Amino acid sequence: MKHKIFVCILATTAVIFVITAATAVAVATTATTAATATTATTATATTTATSATATTATTATTAATTTATAATNTVIDSIYGITDVKILKATSVKDQNKSGTCWSFSAVSFLESELLRKGKGEYDLSDMYPVYDCFLRKADKYVRLHGETYFPFGGASSDVFDVLRSKGLMPESVFTGLNYDRDKHDHSEMNRALKAYLDAIVKGKEITTVWKKAYTAILNTYLGEPPTQFIEDGKTYTPESYAKMLGLNADDYVVLTSYTHHPFYTSYEKDVPDNWNRGMVYNVTLDDITAIAASSIDKGYTFVWGGDVSEKGFSWKKGIAIIADETSEDVKGSDRDKWESMNDREKKDAAYKFEKIVPECEITQEIRQQYYDTWESTDDHGMHIIGTAKDKNGNIYFKVKNSWNTSNPQSGFLYMSIPFFKAKTLDITVHKDIIPNEIKKKMNIK
Repeated sequence: MKHKIFVCILATTAVIFVITAATAVAVATTATTAATATTATTATATTTATSATATTATTATTAATTTATAATNTVIDSIYGITDVKILKATSVKDQNKSGTCWSFSAVSFLESELLRKGKGEYDLSDMYPVYDCFLRKADKYVRLHGETYFPFGGASSDVFDVLRSKGLMPESVFTGLNYDRDKHDHSEMNRALKAYLDAIVKGKEITTVWKKAYTAILNTYLGEPPTQFIEDGKTYTPESYAKMLGLNADDYVVLTSYTHHPFYTSYEKDVPDNWNRGMVYNVTLDDITAIAASSIDKGYTFVWGGDVSEKGFSWKKGIAIIADETSEDVKGSDRDKWESMNDREKKDAAYKFEKIVPECEITQEIRQQYYDTWESTDDHGMHIIGTAKDKNGNIYFKVKNSWNTSNPQSGFLYMSIPFFKAKTLDITVHKDIIPNEIKKKMNIK
């Protein structure tokens, strides 16, 4: 368990998102007061479900509004009164289960939405094809560096775009990655086997030329071997020709972040453990990245979110993610004497009971950086943001498509507050066309 310390500053700010006149104009005003608090968080990343299969052509138009028919969610419906403002097309919710591959599921889901946005129709793309290719490349790097590097089981959304660029894509029906006696993804045993094998190889003074063949055999045993050719809709494709037919260009997408330990409007190698592929990110201000995210949805583009979900305010079961001001009396009510007698644990519990809409912290560039520098924010999870919503007080949220099955009350979706987005976003992957020209010019994005 991680113990997290954060500081909320004294301020009253207005965060304004204008959604085109064709939809609505939503204004969220967040008032925060002086606060210093301590939070304890536990990771929430274990789920179960079935593997993704081909979906019908009507799924995409309804998947993004699945919550309309979901079981009643007391927190979302009654307490917060959250209603969708603008929801973009998305395919059905999938399940990564125990595979640690959120980076692939979120990016593949995004590409599926891109195909819908471009009028290409609905596709169910293989989530495990990028995973397979990345496991091969991770192993090659690990051995070439004599084991003196990290062999992560995770990855980054940029890895999927690298696979798209160099190896193409294929449908889920062609490669499910379920070649073992499970109907759900579970990489626990495979990961142990792959790492143990590689460690045995790098311990030797010399290695043979067949080590990779044996490694690939382990990978194929669990995931299966992706075909070099396949037939889809009566046509024969390679992964490369299939990607070309889809019309997706990996160079249309960029990864944005916002931290002060690198100069703004420059690019740098994303400094998190799972960035084995040395993916680059563009650094913009917190105001920039928040505005770009909101503008992306407003202009009809979904985006990939990567960040920290090991927070008490991230509740998958309730379908919401917030950063509560744990020291505000408004969290508990007007009984000041009772509030002031509470210890930190009691205040924390009160802040995250989700019994009322509570004040949230104002997140500044400095506080965001503090989270990162002290490991308060870590690279936990990747998800797909498909829309915006607002609660009964007018506060704005992003609507998020997760890859943890449809088991929560929102049928696989959740709502992320703007303060949570500002505090816990490590990066977002967006189409470069939605980035303002003046920012693209500063970063030399063509």
